[in-house]
Amino acid sequence: MPIRPFEQYAPLIHPTAYVDDTAVVIGDVEIGQDSSVWPLCVIRGDIQRIRIGDRTSIQDGTIIHVTHDSRFCPGGQPTLIGNDVTIGHKVILHACTIADYCLIGMGAIVMDKAVVPSRVTIGAGSVVPPGKVLDSGFLYVGSPVRPVRPLNERELAFLEYSAQNYQRLKDRHQAG
Repeated sequence: MPIRPFEQYAPLIHPTAYVDDTAVVIGDVEIGQDSSVWPLCVIRGDIQRIRIGDRTSIQDGTIIHVTHDSRFCPGGQPTLIGNDVTIGHKVILHACTIADYCLIGMGAIVMDKAVVPSRVTIGAGSVVPPGKVLDSGFLYVGSPVRPVRPLNERELAFLEYSAQNYQRLKDRHQAG
């Protein structure tokens, strides 16, 4: 079964959200209104919580996980994803925070306690190292990421367009 509880936690998925039959959603996970989880994603909230906002797209092959409570990370670390976020194909998000209106490029990795504020684009294949806090309004690329330049008006508008586009695509998939 692709959506399943773990111990006392069961995923809470908004009725308007779409989760592909091949995706796996486990444990303490909430997925917001009109969000989409595409084929072969793994969202595993077994040892901490995962929250995905409204109109957020988690694309094919993405893995989202968390960090457990230990002396190395007291209390553990959740993964928190805001509204209107586009997560590209085969992204890894681990115990990090992604704010609203972001685009995380294909194959990017965002690591423990990293913070991506609103209106940021992370280029494909980039790595945001543990604990790195980015600045809003920039394009980041590289491993480790570095700011390349501020996003222009067209790129900022694209962040909203991308979220709207995936919401429309989600609706088409739900319609059958």
